[in-house]
Amino acid sequence: MKSRDTLIRLKKFQVDEHRRKVSQIETMIAEFMRMANDLEREIQVEQERAGIHDPGHFAYPTYAKAAMQRRENLKRSADELGGQLEEARAALQESFEELKKVELLDERDQLRERTAEHAREQSELDSIAGLRARSAIA
Repeated sequence: MKSRDTLIRLKKFQVDEHRRKVSQIETMIAEFMRMANDLEREIQVEQERAGIHDPGHFAYPTYAKAAMQRRENLKRSADELGGQLEEARAALQESFEELKKVELLDERDQLRERTAEHAREQSELDSIAGLRARSAIA
């Protein structure tokens, strides 16, 4: 039983670690998207200030071009993290299923032990009742 308890603790630790990883990736994606939206607003403000909305125009603001590049990089990074997030979620699901299997095995063992204990107790009670019955007859 000791090794099963250790295995359960290990599986719970793995589930917690995968949950933390999923949460961390989700936070990073949200932060990247927030930063991209902030850059989008800055680009629009810069375009309005300059009066030029065409990035191909020779007088298009340099800051707006740099902000567009940074925004695209952030979006690309968020998309790549989306793939990692799916992998992390799959790993979390897998480790959760493994934990449930181990817990189910532990529950079955405990049920078997309780059933065996009840059978022993019932056998003892039956033998006591038999002894009383014999002594009452005699």
